[in-house]
Amino acid sequence: MVKKKNANLSTYLSEIAVHGIQEKKGNDIVRLDLRELNSSVSDYFIICSADSAVQVKAIADSVEDEIYKETQTEPWKKEGQENAEWIILDYSDIVVHIFKTEKRDFYGIEDLWGDAEATTYKSA
Repeated sequence: MVKKKNANLSTYLSEIAVHGIQEKKGNDIVRLDLRELNSSVSDYFIICSADSAVQVKAIADSVEDEIYKETQTEPWKKEGQENAEWIILDYSDIVVHIFKTEKRDFYGIEDLWGDAEATTYKSA
């Protein structure tokens, strides 16, 4: 379980989201810290990929469940559940991007935010 240290809420939420991704074996997990960028839309982007639409949905459900269990917080906005090729969970301060692998490669979202500090995580 993720333990809350002296981190701010957005950092804590990002750690819970990473844990939720790891629970469903998400691939290539990256957390982009956008707090120091002038044009940032949130504090963190958490990005991962999955091998199938079923796994994309499972990861999204896991992230939602873990965050709700720890903070009773629901996403402000959700997009992409219909096709499950790229699901976005927007918690305002953090945005979780769950891609099918080929879609992640196509959009290259990490390149769009190349100035952000990136932290990579191992799959569980």
